[in-house]
Amino acid sequence: MTYPIEVAGLRRELPLCRVSDDLYVAAFICFGDAELCVACARELLGLVPPEQYDYLLTSEAKSIPLIHEMARQSGASKYFIARKGPKTYMPDPIHVEHRSITTEGVQRLYLGRDDAELIRGKRILLVDDVISQGGSMQAMEALVRLAGGTVVDRIAVLAEGDAAKRTDIRFLGVIPLFHADGTPID
Repeated sequence: MTYPIEVAGLRRELPLCRVSDDLYVAAFICFGDAELCVACARELLGLVPPEQYDYLLTSEAKSIPLIHEMARQSGASKYFIARKGPKTYMPDPIHVEHRSITTEGVQRLYLGRDDAELIRGKRILLVDDVISQGGSMQAMEALVRLAGGTVVDRIAVLAEGDAAKRTDIRFLGVIPLFHADGTPID
């Protein structure tokens, strides 16, 4: 089963993937789709004027090609990725915990102290591919606060389910959640 969508002027068929017995999501994946990344990055950059933020930040992993393309198109020389685990190259990392609809258990997001220092006192634009329950976005916001920065806006390619009703996030399109038979959940 797939869900047809048009986003950033492009049409795609998103496969429906099982989350639980009666909850399926339409999988929006930027990996390997350069045309989609370029188009979505362009449209997302149009949502927030560049003078309103200093840096872009996303969480690992599906939105990495998207934020990279946004930085390339905007001429930004630096952007940040909140990692799902500490890395040896991250000096004295800071972290926060969160839960995600697509990943079991408690997750952690990490930033190296060097990146946290660059964020301190700066205006940060949060970027994600899909927002559903908002856990990843909340965790990124907590990480920015922990680093001493200020979140000025939140953007995503797609809002999923009830996230489409939120007024604190800007997005390009909406996708529903699905029952096991492929029908949208109201």
